Amino acid sequence: MIEPLLKDRAFLADVAQARQAHDQFHLWWLGQSGFLVQWQDRHLLLDPYLSDSLTAKYAATDKPHVRMTARVIAPQQLDFVDIVTSSHNHTDHLDAETLIPILQANPAITLVIPEANRAFVADRLRIDPVRPVGVDDGLTVEVNGFHITGIASAHETVERDTAGHAHFLGYVVRFGPWSIYHSGDTMRYDGMAERLRPYAPLVALLPINGHAPERRVPGNLDGREAAQLAKDIGASVVIPCHYGMFAFNTASPEHFVAEAQRLGQPYHLLRAGECWSSPSIPA
Repeated sequence: MIEPLLKDRAFLADVAQARQAHDQFHLWWLGQSGFLVQWQDRHLLLDPYLSDSLTAKYAATDKPHVRMTARVIAPQQLDFVDIVTSSHNHTDHLDAETLIPILQANPAITLVIPEANRAFVADRLRIDPVRPVGVDDGLTVEVNGFHITGIASAHETVERDTAGHAHFLGYVVRFGPWSIYHSGDTMRYDGMAERLRPYAPLVALLPINGHAPERRVPGNLDGREAAQLAKDIGASVVIPCHYGMFAFNTASPEHFVAEAQRLGQPYHLLRAGECWSSPSIPA
């Protein structure tokens, strides 16, 4: 089992310490596609998966989800969160065993989801369907100082409901002088980079586990593709994710690193529970 760099009390202490630096924002990788973003005492959770629900669900099947990395933090311990997102309905991005405790621990929290998934989300989380804030491809919502824009993702294709709403989204999040892009699960599609380039994200959070039909799950960018997409959208730094969680659906970051270095694309590898901090705002 891979141990997080920080977990439990040590992780919470690191989050508390980072609150002193108001001229920066901070983000921690929680494993898989989960990140905690902190900016000026406000906290945004992106697609957290903090349970063993998938390991239990598939334990007796021919597709076991053997966990590779230990959990960073119990979800109920995250009792300071203002916003939490789900990019799509797959359990590692919409996990009832993670999100229900988070919603209970944070009664005023805002849940941001793709509008197309509203009924499904309400049923899985056992909440009023009107509670979540719905986002769609190209639309922006403002929540507690975070401007969140939906960008369609292709997992493995861009899928829409009968009203044209996208089922899979990435989120461009703008706050203060910064923007970040969290793709959720995606492969590259025509026009994707052109849509993202105007946002000039400081950080792109991209999956690198790739697409292998023998896994029998929808695919994502592989390491080389993630590095190239980051370069093409003008990301100042790219942080890879969606690897190191389940043994059957992971990839080594070595190809990502090699391609980023070849392209001259700045990157940063995080361990679960580790923090990355932005540059300070100039005085």
